[in-house]
Formats: sequence, C-alpha cells, structure tokens
Amino acid sequence: MKYLNTQTSDFQEAFHELLARGAMDIDSVTGTVKMILDEIKKEGNIALKRHIGRFDGWQPQQDEDLRIDPESMRLAYEALDTPLREALHLAYDRIYDYHRKQMPKSWLDFEKNGTVLGQKITPVDRAGLYIPGGKAAYPSSLLMNAIPAIVAGVEEIVVCTPTPGNEVNTLLLAAMHLCGISAAFRVGGASAIGAMAYGTQTIPKTDVITGPGNIFVATAKKLVFGEVNIDMIAGPSEIGIIADESADPEWLAIDLLSQAEHDEMASSLLITTSQKIAEETILAVQKALEKLDRKTIASESINKRGAVIVAKDLEEAAFYMNQIAPEHLELMVENPFALLPKIKHAGAIFMGKYTPEPIGDYIAGPNHTLPTGGTAKFYSPLGVDHFLKKSSIISMSAEGIETLGEACALLAQTEGLDAHRKSVEIRLNGKKDR
Repeated sequence: MKYLNTQTSDFQEAFHELLARGAMDIDSVTGTVKMILDEIKKEGNIALKRHIGRFDGWQPQQDEDLRIDPESMRLAYEALDTPLREALHLAYDRIYDYHRKQMPKSWLDFEKNGTVLGQKITPVDRAGLYIPGGKAAYPSSLLMNAIPAIVAGVEEIVVCTPTPGNEVNTLLLAAMHLCGISAAFRVGGASAIGAMAYGTQTIPKTDVITGPGNIFVATAKKLVFGEVNIDMIAGPSEIGIIADESADPEWLAIDLLSQAEHDEMASSLLITTSQKIAEETILAVQKALEKLDRKTIASESINKRGAVIVAKDLEEAAFYMNQIAPEHLELMVENPFALLPKIKHAGAIFMGKYTPEPIGDYIAGPNHTLPTGGTAKFYSPLGVDHFLKKSSIISMSAEGIETLGEACALLAQTEGLDAHRKSVEIRLNGKKDR
C-alpha cells in the first residue's frame, strides 16, 4: 500500500494521483460501445443474440431464449434453505422500510386570490434494471435496484443480467421472485443497456435505467442518456476510512480489503491521525490478504490503488476525505457523530466501529448503488427519486391573473416575445389586445 503523510513536501502531488483513482478510459471503448448500441437500435433481437454468442459463450436460437422464465424464479426461491430465505426477506423488509421514508408527496398551495400552485409526483411507467453477472453475481443489487422502483409505484420493471454459459445465479432468481419480477432477460453489457434504451422485439423500451456495471455498461449508459434517464455513471468500487487512535488495525485492514476483493480497479483509502495505527494497519492488510479467497484480485487492488495517509488531526482528515468524496466512508473514530458535520461528500457514511461497510451492502437498508470516483460531490445514492418525476401544477384565478399579469406581460415584452405578452393581456380584466 502507498504510505503518505500530509506534512511531507511531496504529499500534494501524490494525493492528486489518488484523486484520479476513478478515472475510466471511456474514450477507449466508446467506438465499440456505439457500434453495439447502433446494432441493437437497427436490428433488435438479431443483434442481441449475436452479441450474446460473442460475449457470453452461448447462442440463443429463438427470441424466447432471451427470457428468464418466472417459473424458474419461483422454483429457485422455494429451494432456498430456510436461513437463507429468512435473510433475503430480512434484507427486503429493511430496504423497503428505508426507501418508503424517502417517498415524496404531491402538494397544493392555495393563495388568497384563488391561485393554486403545487407539485404532482408520478412514477415512471417502466424501469430497466441492470444487474451484473460477470466475475460475480449480485442478488443484493437486484434488491437495491428493484425495491426503490416498487416503493415508487413503477408498474413495470424490466431486468437484464448477463448469463455466461447460459447459467443464472439461483439466489438472483430467488430475489427476482421475491421482488415480483416477471420481465427478466439473459442479456448483459452494452447490449442490455441498448435493448432497454431503444427496445427490441422482446425487450421493451424503458424510461429509466439503473444499476452498476463495467466500463462498457457505464459508457453505454452515458451514450443513451437523453433517450432514457439513468441513475449515475459508476466506476470501480471504493472505500475511505477515517480512523483515530481508538481504531483496531485488524478491523481497519479487513474493511479496506472488503472493497479490494471486488475488483482489481477498486480503491481502499485510509486517513488516520495516528502514525502507529497507520503502520499496524499496513502490516495487518498484508497478513489478512494471505487468507482471502480472492487474494489475487485484492492484492492487485491494494498494491496499485490502496493508500494510508497520516493527517495531523481529524479536521485535516475530513478535509482531505471530502476531496476524495468516497463511495463508502467509514468513520472509525471514538465519536463519529461529532465528526459527521465535517463530512460533506460521501455516498454512504458508516458511523463507528460496529458499522462495517458490508452491513450497508446487504441488510442495513440504505441503497448500496452509490456514486464513485469522487462523483459523490454531485451525485446521490440510488433511491426512490430516480423512479419518479415531478410535474408542476399552476392554476390562476381571475384575481390572480390580474395581480400578476401586467408584470408577466412586461417581462415577455422585454424579451421580445409578442405572442407571450398578448397571451397574458387577453386574459386581463377589460383588455382585448388583438
């Protein structure tokens, strides 16, 4: 792991290299992704089946081969061991309850002159969820993407997931059954994003696409934005930790590795106020690596993108962590709620030593689809809002138009929009400017 100290002369240069951790070379794949999207748009299922044969190692023969049978979802759910089924239900209930609290309400405001202003909240008609299935399958991602859409009241949810070798993870199937998914398809990568953005003979066009994916998925989402809405453009997973002298180096080490084992491109960053904690954590990481099943992946991530930074105090630690704006942020300090006001940018904040990041991945309740690569400065976690749209409501009374009309007409006239001005004036009491 890289070791940095904020007091050394070369710190700023090294720190700025860390800030580029989330940079994805989208330009290098844009041509390929655009070609895939164009083929989906022109050929529909024909292109889809060709892409699946090329990228997933099996060849659909019929359009129906693209579908995941809801009966297979039911059978997978019923075959679950009782503890696993109960864990799945517990996660579902906690995620649902958390997102239910996010649900905004429509409202109307009545002014004394009879004017009514308001806002109407409406769900999108159809949502597309992308669930990764490459290096690992993530049933938790299905829950995190489907449940906010369910809470929002989306009538139709479409799921696309890659199925290398035409195999679907059984727990993912069970999670689909639990979420009431009936439209799911064996399609991954940029092809899936194109299918949900444009529609094919089998996969319906959606209004919004959410869910994480690799650089090809992220690039495809960027290119179809405007044709549909998207949640965010997410990169490799990452964790930031702020720790004081009260933290346990072994706990810090395994928490850093909890993200490093995701992907060789994942980032694990610790800022601590203790030189001793920094040194012991680096040693603990190397020791814990030896026992990991995904040691090769985690080692490459830690060695290339991991870092431990020593800061002079918690205020400085918070300052630099805000510049990092991590996807996940653990506050492994004696009083995390005292430090919380100093935190401005993070996807999810985990408070205290008994709140490891994985508890948020699966069962705490908040969404685990989070902004990465510093985009927490302007993106928010996936939530109910991503599946809703807002319509403004305006109802002017006769008294209201008389009160506001002259000022409105003047502004329209100033902008040189004559019909705008006349549209207002024709409604003013006694005015018929035609």
